[in-house]
Parts: sequence; C-alpha cells; structure tokens
Amino acid sequence: MTRKNVYLDNAATTPMDPKVIEKISSEMADDFGNASSQHAFGRKARHVVETARHQLAETINAQDKEIIFTSGGSESNNTAIFGTVRARKDIGKKIITTKIEHPSVLNPMKRLAQEGYEIVYLDVDETGHINLDDLKRELTPDTILVSIMAVNNEVGSIMPLKEIGELVKDSNAYFHVDDVQGFGNIEIDVKEMNIDLLSTSAHKVNGPKFLGFLYEKDGLKVSNLLLGGEQETKRRPGTENVPGIAGFGIAAQELNEMDKQKLQEKYQNFQKIILDELDKNQIDYEVNGTLEGKVSHHVLNLWLKGVGTYSALTNLDLSGYAVSGGSACTAGSLTPSHVLQAMYGEDSPRIEESIRISFGRFNTEEEIQEFAADLVKMCKRLDK
Repeated sequence: MTRKNVYLDNAATTPMDPKVIEKISSEMADDFGNASSQHAFGRKARHVVETARHQLAETINAQDKEIIFTSGGSESNNTAIFGTVRARKDIGKKIITTKIEHPSVLNPMKRLAQEGYEIVYLDVDETGHINLDDLKRELTPDTILVSIMAVNNEVGSIMPLKEIGELVKDSNAYFHVDDVQGFGNIEIDVKEMNIDLLSTSAHKVNGPKFLGFLYEKDGLKVSNLLLGGEQETKRRPGTENVPGIAGFGIAAQELNEMDKQKLQEKYQNFQKIILDELDKNQIDYEVNGTLEGKVSHHVLNLWLKGVGTYSALTNLDLSGYAVSGGSACTAGSLTPSHVLQAMYGEDSPRIEESIRISFGRFNTEEEIQEFAADLVKMCKRLDK
C-alpha cells in the first residue's frame, strides 16, 4: 500500500508554485549578474529585481520605493521594531503589542524590556481578538510603536487593522503589522488601513524560503538594522537574491490574480468536511478560536479531548499527514502554545491536546475527506 503524502501544515510553510520554480530556475541560469553592477549583466538583474518589487507593491497598494527586500518575516519584524526604537528613542519608550504575536515580535520585545522599555501586552479573548478599548486606553503620548499581527498563525483570528490604524494615525506611534500569515489570505491596503510598517515572507505564499519584504511608508524615520553596502536604497545591505526575488514576484502576481474570497470559501468547505466527520462519529472536540466573523479559514485549530498533541502528531505523520501543534518556530521544542495560553489560561487542558491543521491552495477536497476519515480513526484509537 502506498503511503499517503498529504501536506496540511501550510501555516508553517507552503510548497512552491511550479511557476515560481520555473522562474527561479531560469533566472539562476540566465541572470547571474549582480544587480548593483553598471554593466549589461547588472542592468538586466536590476530590471528583474525592480519588476518583482513593483509586483509586490501592487499586492498591498504601496509605492515601489516603499518595498525593502529582506531575508524573511523575522528579519522584517526585527527591523521594524528595533529600527523604530532606535530612531524614536527621544520621543518615548512605550511599545504596545499583543500576547499572541509571533516569536520574532515577542522576543525583540523581551530584549527591549530588559533595556528599560515599557512593553504593554494586550489581552485577547477566546476568539483570539483584542479589545480596541484596551488599545485606546494604552495609546499614550510616549507610545512610539504599536505592533500587531494581521492574522494569527495558530488560530487564524484576523485583527481589526483598519480600526487600529484609525486609532494610531493621530498618535506619536508607528503602526507595524506582521502580515506573514495574512499575506495571500486576506486583502491588505496599507494606505486605507494607515499602516506604517508591514512584514511579509515569501515561503508562506508558495514562494522561496529565506526571502521577504518590509513595507516602510515613505518618509518614515526608521534606523537600519544591518550595515554594509548601499543596496535597497541604503536601507538593507547585501547582494540581492535575484532568482529568489524574481520567484517572489511571480508568487505576488499569482496572489493578485486570485479571488481571496473564493479561496476562503474553499477553506471553509474544508473545515466543514472535517468537522462534519468528527460530529458524525461523535468525537469529543472543540474548535480553538472561532469559525465565525473575523477569521481566516486556512487555519483550523482543534482541541481533541483526551488525545495528547504529541501522540496525535506522531500518529498522523505515520499515516502520511503533515499537521502541527502550533507555530513552526516553537513546535519543534514542544513549548506549550503561548497563543492558547493567552486565550484560555495556562492550566487549560487544550494546551496539551490540540492540533493545528492549515490548508493551502493546492490542497484538494479528496485529500481533506481522506484526512477527516483517518483523523476519526486516530481519535477513536487513542482516546481510550
């Protein structure tokens, strides 16, 4: 019997689009020039980079010059946070974020707290959303940065970015959005939402790994995190990864041509298939977060009562299914989910009995039906 090979961990990373692979391969063969060189090889490489920059800018309604290529979401987040703090230290030392951010936001916050900055962590409710009144109350004149993710990577909650932007725009603070999980799943308009800084990652949208961009609003005062050459208009040194950037551009082009509402409807149907199968077989479970309102349906986080997370992941892996227990950046260490702890409390049994299923645009209904049936079999076998 052939082992199944079904990938349902798209919140961790995504398979590269064949068009992206083709573009990267051709660029590696044909455009090997340094994009900073003045000769024909360099000019050709520069054209490739600037074409991709334009494609990416269009996805969020930004200007081309506001897009800075980085090594990925983590670097973009670190640059936005530390760059803002260094440039604005004379204005204040207060930063507002949430308890459910990605480690590449939370760990810089820990460092800054050690350096004497006041870090305010907004609570979330059981759906994974903040209370805007809490933000409004904490937004004082000495606040220099508000850093809040677009979509949570563990439960899919969508933050009210437009409303947050309205609150922040008349303050002294910059508004930074970690859009790594939202990019490609929800529509973002940096102008309409009054976003000053925004981070993305190529490998979450069927592009290459170790590549992303930071949107930096024109005229913003942000210090460089790295020093070196004058690439990226002196804002991020290092020879550009021309093939990777070209592939990122193709991934962005695909995003622009996609109907994100139809994609969400597809994922919502996947969720229904799984939950209907669990209900039909009387499996004892609860959804972590919510399936209604402001949520991205590409993530389904389930509390499988009586089934340990590690056992579930191991058994599903042996059956040919890739799912996770939470963020890929912490799951490998078996660290309890800080997201579920923030939503339900540190002593909740959900912490040790939950799995995250995350869909991608290449998943099929047939795969989901097979997964749902095998998930039921696993739950019946383990919950004894």
